[in-house]
Amino acid sequence: MKNNNKNPNTHKEIGFWRGWSIAVGCAIGSGVFMMPTLLAPYGMLGLAGWLVAGGGTLLVALSLSRLVRRIPKIGGPYAYVQAGLGSFAGFLIAWTYWIACIAAVSGIAIAFVGYLGVFVPEITDSRILSLLCALTLIWTIVALNVRSLESSSRFQVVSTLIKILPLLFMIVLGFTHMEPANLPPLNPTNLHPAALLATVTTLVMWSFVGIETATVPADNMAEPDKTIPRVLVAAVLTILSIYLLVSLAVALLVPADELINSSAPFALAASKVMGPAGAGLITMGALVSTLGSLNANTLTAGNVALAAAKDNLLPQQFKRLSASGTPQFAYIVSGLFISALLILNYTKGLVAAFTFMAMLSTLSTLMAYAFCAVAEFYFLKSDQPGPERNRAIGLSIATFTYAFFAIYGAGWEIVFYSFMLILMGMPIYALVRK
Repeated sequence: MKNNNKNPNTHKEIGFWRGWSIAVGCAIGSGVFMMPTLLAPYGMLGLAGWLVAGGGTLLVALSLSRLVRRIPKIGGPYAYVQAGLGSFAGFLIAWTYWIACIAAVSGIAIAFVGYLGVFVPEITDSRILSLLCALTLIWTIVALNVRSLESSSRFQVVSTLIKILPLLFMIVLGFTHMEPANLPPLNPTNLHPAALLATVTTLVMWSFVGIETATVPADNMAEPDKTIPRVLVAAVLTILSIYLLVSLAVALLVPADELINSSAPFALAASKVMGPAGAGLITMGALVSTLGSLNANTLTAGNVALAAAKDNLLPQQFKRLSASGTPQFAYIVSGLFISALLILNYTKGLVAAFTFMAMLSTLSTLMAYAFCAVAEFYFLKSDQPGPERNRAIGLSIATFTYAFFAIYGAGWEIVFYSFMLILMGMPIYALVRK
């Protein structure tokens, strides 16, 4: 992503820790801070969704690690699908993955506003004020990414380290002041356990979506074929451990019937033990966390669009760079789409709008995972037969099966909207296709 005036010595600006901070920072965002509310209706079996989604995400990470060694280039999942399955499949993934990023930013902005309401209740009491606050936040982050990659990546490292602290604090708080009687029943719903697991797996996948963002800025990463696989596995293990422990901690502090109606469940849990001071401390952590996730998703949205434009799958304007070498046009267009999504969905209310954005983003990303697994089958055809190839085949089958299972759990409404968004992209492909 450098221009002709950029010093080549500053090109590889992302190492292991910055890559780890992008993956972890993108994944640990609004999802974990809102998930206790979304999982509360599903009982203890809902918490098992963390294990299913964590195992599936580890499969995805291992699969992407193989692909990045084959194709260490900018674009992440899009680049692998385009190389393995051709331009049309590549466009579909570039388009849907870009939609996943902008839906994610919309959802995270909604979560930020929800937690900001702990300090300024007037914001969450008014849908107009909530919308204006979310839009201001989004365009501030867009401006930061347009300014320079260096500013964006430094902010990402700092915000990722800060956001982990309140989660660790909540884990300690929950297990030192636990009330086992607060734990919900195993399955309080009428759903079959398998159907329930499919639903909650798709829900909690929102909290894992983002680990693949470490593969996207490969052009700016030192030794991407070696660094990215280490980043992916380390990121999945980090976030799975934190998610499982912190969700159990919140469930031990707050009864499910209170969690269901909360737009700031972590603040509610902290207030049970420490009163307003605890709620304020956790809320500050949640705000920093969502800022880091917003930044990582915005960074990814711009780079995915840039990568597709370089391959002539999006209009050439998306290749337009700022003076500092960032994809300025892609960031601005992404900001406009994010703003439109927020305006269209804020009538649903905070929790409902967040849930819709989370499911839409998750489903779009799961499609990218499934296509990546299929692309690996193409590359495996030219590999030498042997145990290594057999293991790779098994990994690709397992990754595809997991993605299919999680997509099934999204429900027909989200699948329908995703299909409509894919159709909207078809005229663009026809116009830019060589």
